[in-house]
Amino acid sequence: MTIEFLGAARTVTGSMHLLHINGNRILLDCGLFQGKRAEANDRNKNFPFDPKSIDVVILSHAHIDHSGNLPNLVKQGFTGKIYSTPATKDLCEIMLADSGYLHERDAEFINKKHRKNHEPPVEPLYTVQDAAEAMKLFAEIPYEKEFTALKNITAKFTDAGHILGSASIKVVSKENGATKNIGFSGDIGRWNMPIIRDPFHMGSVEALITESTYGGKLHDPPDDMEKHLIADLERTINRGGKILVPAFSVGRTQDLVYSLHKLFDAGRLPRIPIYIDSPLAINATEIFKKHPECFDEETFKHIAQHHDPFGFKQLQYVRTAEESKRLNDKKEPCMIIAASGMCEAGRILHHLANNIEDARNTIMIVGYCAEHTLGKRLVDKEEYVNIFGVPRKRNAEVVVHNSFSAHADNNELFKFIDRFDKNQLQKIFVVHGEIERSSNLKTGLSDAGFGNISIPSRGESYNI
Repeated sequence: MTIEFLGAARTVTGSMHLLHINGNRILLDCGLFQGKRAEANDRNKNFPFDPKSIDVVILSHAHIDHSGNLPNLVKQGFTGKIYSTPATKDLCEIMLADSGYLHERDAEFINKKHRKNHEPPVEPLYTVQDAAEAMKLFAEIPYEKEFTALKNITAKFTDAGHILGSASIKVVSKENGATKNIGFSGDIGRWNMPIIRDPFHMGSVEALITESTYGGKLHDPPDDMEKHLIADLERTINRGGKILVPAFSVGRTQDLVYSLHKLFDAGRLPRIPIYIDSPLAINATEIFKKHPECFDEETFKHIAQHHDPFGFKQLQYVRTAEESKRLNDKKEPCMIIAASGMCEAGRILHHLANNIEDARNTIMIVGYCAEHTLGKRLVDKEEYVNIFGVPRKRNAEVVVHNSFSAHADNNELFKFIDRFDKNQLQKIFVVHGEIERSSNLKTGLSDAGFGNISIPSRGESYNI
């Protein structure tokens, strides 16, 4: 068994790990790389292997940095099965179509410029139709059900507690009487968070690929989430401003809406209009309602008391571009939740362009923002940022709510990994983190008694 690390190695995007087992090739995740445009275009377009040579894909969850290059893989010749949980499959159906649409629009925009400059046209990385073709290859497998991925190779999904349908993956190979077990954490969630269940333990493995997004960093406790949310909203409302939330359409939007619902219902927040300005988030919320198997006990109780926690009367779902543009005419305090979470595309850019220079307003960051993204520049509170190529002075207040993060912090990463038997776990590979974060996790694990820990670079291979 050999593991080849092809994405999310010493960075947080483009998750992709290739298992070579007894002549078979299993791809764990097939995510889009997000970062500097030229590098991202090259890495996403050109796979470091022949897509036709991959036998199966096993997908941890639906976030685009884990699933977003599947349509391109299929477009370039992959014909095997894509295994996922049922909720992940349903989310991918809307998210990959949305991604294909954005790629088409990007190509149209670039080609307008190319025609003026008499340059050759470009093609989108993939289209909506390519996304539809990829969906035909999905095979749904529920949590905790062992399934045969290939001859003598089984796998199992265990709830990772990150987003709806997210999973850790255990792969077991049996050949000539020998058994090898490898685990892939996927993205590890947090304990005691709204809506979805806490992370489960996948069982014993000999090698573990683990994420490290927040290695060495601690989040605010989930119990502080409501306190900070109330303070930021009240401060902004008192100065007559708007709250702009660049939110990931899956996970953070639903968590935030759920938390707001409870605060309004308890009379702990003044009632202001809340606009969900993301068709993708609206569709994703409908999928949440279809998958109660992913809910925790608190959410079941809340749904029993309040029929629809995602549709309370202060909430207004904005579907059309015209409705979105009209939000800029609003003068009274309100909250606008719009994709994308890293402020790299989508309707949030228009809202930022129209509101970032007004000191009454607040920009609320509720998720991870990778290096070289507009979201990260806002987190760093840069005085000037470029939006649509235009420098704009950031007068709006920026607040960061890492208590809403769907990623485990340093202590929660340890909580997840410490459940493995140190004597049986012979090798740990630390991925999905900037090098400082991965190094922090490696040091902490070594101090805790775990041995043989590596931080692979992209393209490196290891034998198990």
